[in-house]
Amino acid sequence: MTDTSAQAGNNSKAALVSELNGLLADHMALFFKTKNFHWHVAGPRFRDLHLLFDEHAIAIRDQIDVIGERVRKLGENTLTSIGSIAQHTQVKDQDDTSLSAEAMIEELRDDNAAMVARLKGMKPLAEQAGDNATDGLLDDWTDAAEERVWFLTQTLK
Repeated sequence: MTDTSAQAGNNSKAALVSELNGLLADHMALFFKTKNFHWHVAGPRFRDLHLLFDEHAIAIRDQIDVIGERVRKLGENTLTSIGSIAQHTQVKDQDDTSLSAEAMIEELRDDNAAMVARLKGMKPLAEQAGDNATDGLLDDWTDAAEERVWFLTQTLK
């Protein structure tokens, strides 16, 4: 491998790891927001939404470790604190515990749709880095996020 191709490979890997850490931050922030809404949802659809939000939170939580371990398998460091999550996430905080159920659903739908876009944007990075394992995981994570968007969208109808 020439110095130029080695440098390109290192740059591709660094870009991928940076996005993986951003994805990790998004998952951690979205997990907490989804649990927040699970705890604070109220209204006539309380039971259904309480259970739906919990199902989604568990699915998001279960991906967190896989993402972090993927970064470590690539020989790099993951996020280390709440501050590092806040620096790298695209998910906006939501501290209003009196949001309507509809507003909660809309916000989670939009956050999950943004995650789908981030995941799809990562595919070329994995390909450029020659990282087939991450490439395959991105497909699974995208499918899971798209399913959450679908459920939340249908719940709004």
